[in-house]
Amino acid sequence: MGLDLRGHEASMEVSAGVFSSSRLDLGTRVLLRHAPEPPSAGTFLDLGCGWGPIAVALAKESPEADVWAVDVNERALELTRENAARNACPSVHAAKAEDVPAGLAFDVIWSNPPIRIGKEALHALLMQWLPRLSVGGAAYLVVQKNLGADSLIPWLQSSLDELGATQPGSEQSHDDAAAPAFTVSKYASSKGYRVIEVRRTA
Repeated sequence: MGLDLRGHEASMEVSAGVFSSSRLDLGTRVLLRHAPEPPSAGTFLDLGCGWGPIAVALAKESPEADVWAVDVNERALELTRENAARNACPSVHAAKAEDVPAGLAFDVIWSNPPIRIGKEALHALLMQWLPRLSVGGAAYLVVQKNLGADSLIPWLQSSLDELGATQPGSEQSHDDAAAPAFTVSKYASSKGYRVIEVRRTA
């Protein structure tokens, strides 16, 4: 499949059994259209990478960045590796969650998260990865409005605030490390989707 990924021509292999096996799905198109330009370098994450369009777009846009692409589906990871190689993106590392180094923090997270795994599993997934944003880093998540995008925003803010309140530094003096702090907001709307921004400020 030939694709235009944010102005970069890409040739991508797709496969049955992997999300959106015959086309670039609408949610991913909305995310790629509206997410802001990432930094030129850093450590990036494509959460729920499928066959790799977001990871390849990030790698094309920021060739000096390290791009991690995470999925539970082994075939998806295989395709992402193949598509990264096919499009000369050596900085893409496709891996299962447990194979991502534990101490790694991310300057950018882009995701079309797997909403249909259910609310509880989705919440657990997001709270596994969003706290790993580096200070000053930002995540952009695309979620269908009719699948709960607007209710996800206050839930994320509340959950990340709660996380900050329980971290070391939250009740210490200003000389100590500050607890993590996040802001969550609607960044863009298009074609029935919301792009949600999660920014780590401390």
